[in-house]
Amino acid sequence: MTPSFDKVPRHVALIMDGNGRWAQERGLSRIEGHKEGAQSVRAVLRAAAQTGVEFITVYAFSTENWKRPPQEIDGLMRLLISSLEAYEQELHDNRIRLRVMGQFERLPLPVRRRLQKTIDATAHYTDHTFIIALSYGSRMEIADAAKRIAEKVKAGELKTKEIDEQTVAQHLYLPDVPDPELMIRTSGELRLSNFMLWQLSYSEFHITDTYWPDFREPQFFEALEAFNGRDRRYGGVNKK
Repeated sequence: MTPSFDKVPRHVALIMDGNGRWAQERGLSRIEGHKEGAQSVRAVLRAAAQTGVEFITVYAFSTENWKRPPQEIDGLMRLLISSLEAYEQELHDNRIRLRVMGQFERLPLPVRRRLQKTIDATAHYTDHTFIIALSYGSRMEIADAAKRIAEKVKAGELKTKEIDEQTVAQHLYLPDVPDPELMIRTSGELRLSNFMLWQLSYSEFHITDTYWPDFREPQFFEALEAFNGRDRRYGGVNKK
């Protein structure tokens, strides 16, 4: 049974951590941990659709992850393709739009083609949006935004005095997506790991010791319950 909440965050971001440790503790390969973690993504998407969360962003592969062993990177990319092929119908069933945030052009061509196929096939959905951060780094995103702003200033399309926070936000990778109200990180780690540094400025954080492969609907509902208990003042004071 799906619980009901007084407040439901419109956008939830997730740092999916602990796949490797989950696998190691079970004597399995790291890629087996990633495979089980893919099931957690499905569970979160189902739970989000049931509770009314409009946007889910998962940190799937960072710019720093390119430093990992080639065989693990290859396994992750093949897993991404197979997951899209196996579970795309669930996106259609739940009217979920797929989007990607990051250095799309850096991904292998077969991955880009398979992602684009699903992106195009689900582009008309407006109920829910699933965003995968791939080859993503927040510092690079902000640097890229600065470059685009500088180019507009150089071209005379924008004056320096007109640059403000809104200007920067409008030049990020997905400027039409609202900032996350809730950020969940699994496996007990207490850092942002270069994830959405600009967008998470006023997000509520929920840290759980649960490894990502064990994070399913009950853990997601627990995070929403914790969010319900937060007093969000945005630097102001509680008027109660």
